[in-house]
Amino acid sequence: MKAFHALPILFLFFLFSCTNAGGPAADGEPTDIVIYGASSAGIAAAIQAQRMGKTVTLLEPSARIGGLTTGGLGQTDIGNKQAIGGISREFYEGIKSYYDDPSHWTFQTKAEYKDGGQTQTKEGETAMWTFEPSAALSVYENMLKQQGITVIFNQQLDRSTGVKKETGEITSITMLSGETYHGKVFIDATYEGDLMAAADVPYTIGREANETYQETQNGVHTRLKDTTMTGYPAHNAMNHNFVDGVDPYIIKGDPSSGLLPFIDPEGPGEYGAGDKRVQAYCFRMCITDHPDNRIPFEKPADYNELDYELLLRNYEAGEDGFPWINSKMPNRKTDTNNRTGFSTDFIGQNYDYPEASYEEREQIRAKHRQYQKGLMWTLAYHPRMPEKIKNEVSRWGMTKDEFAREDGWQAQLYVREARRMIGEYVMTQYNCEGLEVVEDPIGMGAYGMDSHHTQRYVNEEGFVKNEGNVEARVAAPYPISYRSIIPKRQACSNLLVPICLSASHIAFGSIRMEPVFMVLGQSAATAASLAIDGELAVQDVPYASLGAQLVAGKQVLKN
Repeated sequence: MKAFHALPILFLFFLFSCTNAGGPAADGEPTDIVIYGASSAGIAAAIQAQRMGKTVTLLEPSARIGGLTTGGLGQTDIGNKQAIGGISREFYEGIKSYYDDPSHWTFQTKAEYKDGGQTQTKEGETAMWTFEPSAALSVYENMLKQQGITVIFNQQLDRSTGVKKETGEITSITMLSGETYHGKVFIDATYEGDLMAAADVPYTIGREANETYQETQNGVHTRLKDTTMTGYPAHNAMNHNFVDGVDPYIIKGDPSSGLLPFIDPEGPGEYGAGDKRVQAYCFRMCITDHPDNRIPFEKPADYNELDYELLLRNYEAGEDGFPWINSKMPNRKTDTNNRTGFSTDFIGQNYDYPEASYEEREQIRAKHRQYQKGLMWTLAYHPRMPEKIKNEVSRWGMTKDEFAREDGWQAQLYVREARRMIGEYVMTQYNCEGLEVVEDPIGMGAYGMDSHHTQRYVNEEGFVKNEGNVEARVAAPYPISYRSIIPKRQACSNLLVPICLSASHIAFGSIRMEPVFMVLGQSAATAASLAIDGELAVQDVPYASLGAQLVAGKQVLKN
C-alpha cells in the first residue's frame, strides 16, 4: 500500500484503525469501487459498497470527513422525514444514540435542550435530526470503523490530466500527490463535481431559463411573488431582501461616487432568463452563548466598514428583523443561517467557485470567512447597529470545541450548488410538483424548491435589491430517477454522480439536502455493485434488480 508510506505516524494509526478488507489500491490492483469525496454521500456509498461485498477506495480531498453534515449544517432540512431510509436514517439514529449517552451533554442537560421542532417527527421515533458538528463526525467515524473502511485524506484530484479513460470508461484517477487509484466503477461524491468534469461528462452551471424545461421557478426572479404550476404560492424576491429605499451609492444619491461593494452593475437580467450566476454560499456557523466555550466575535484586522454599509443603511431605512436564523443545537450551540437582506450569505461572490482551481477556491473560502467575521463584529458592536441587535448578537461567539481552527471557524464552506450534470434524465420542477413521476426511483426528495439569492442589483427606482430567492412548496415526497445520477452513455459508462446530479437549478434546490445526498450515495453504490456483478455499464443496470436491492437496503422509494 504505497500511499501510506510517507504519512505521519498519528495519521497512519487512524488509517489502520479502520482497515478496509482488500485495501485501497494506489498504483496497484484496482478496488471494485473508487469514491472521490468522503461527504455524506461518499460515506453512505462506501458503507453500502462494503456491505455488498465490494472493495472500496474512499478518497477525501480535505482533512475532514462528512462535508456539510460535520461542517456546521446541524439543522437537518428535509421536509417529510419519513421519506428518509437506509443508511441515511441509520446516521440519524446514530445521532440519537450519541445523545442518549449522558456524557455527551457537557454544557447543558438533555432535558434542557429544546430544538424548535426538528428533532422528532412522530412519537417514539428512533432518529434525531439536530446535532453538533462533532457529534456528526463521531457518528460517521464509528459507522466507517464498524464497516472496516479506510479514508485516505488530503487527496485532491489532478483535474487536468488525472482522469484516464478507455472506450468510454474511467480506468484510473491520479491525485496531485502523485498517487493513482484504479477501479471498476467510480463515484463522484464531491459538492463541486470535479471528477465528473475531469471525465468530460457534460454539465451546466447557473440557472436555466424557464423556457428550457418549461418551468416557472427557474431563471431570474425580480417579481415579488409568483405562483407555481400547481398553485402553491412561491415567495421569491420579497423574502430575505432589503426594505424599500436603501441607497446603493457610496455617497447617497450620487451615482458618480460608485456603487457600494457587492452590488452587480450588470444585474438583474430579464425575468425568467437563464444566467451563469450561482446561488449564494456561506458558512453555517456553529456558535454558542456558553461563557466557558465562547470565542467572542472579533473585528478582523483588515475590516472595511464600507463592506457593511448596506447592512447599516438597511436598518436605518426601517429593517426590524433579526439578521440570522439561529437554530438551537445541543450543548447551547447553534446552526446559524442567513436571514433578511444583508446577512451571512455572501451574495454574488461565488460565481467563479465551481470551476476555480484549488488555490482559487481557498481564496474564495477565505473571503467568505473574512466577510462573515466582519459581519458578526458589525452586528455585535458597531455603533450604528440597533441596540436590540447588538445586545443579542454580542452574547454569542464561535465555539472552542468544534473545529481545528483557533478562531473557531470551520473549513467547510456551504457550497449550495456548483456544477450539475446533464445526464440520462434531468429532474425538473415537474418532478418536484408531482406532475411527472419517474418509474426508476432510487430515493425521495421532500424539501421545497429552494434557492438563495444570486445577485444584488439596483432596481428601476434606484434602490438596492437582492434577486434569486425562491421558496416554493412541493405537495408530497417525490421519487428521484436513477437516470439522474448517471451520465449519458456516450460520456462515461462507469461513473455515478449522487451530489452534482442531473437536475435543473430549481429542482436541484429541492433535492440538495444532506439526508437525500446520503440516500443517493447508497443508491449509487448499490447500482455500482450490480454493474460490477453483471459486468455492465451503469446505464444497463436493470431497474428491477436495482429497485429490489434498494428495498432490501431499507431505502424509501414511494409514499
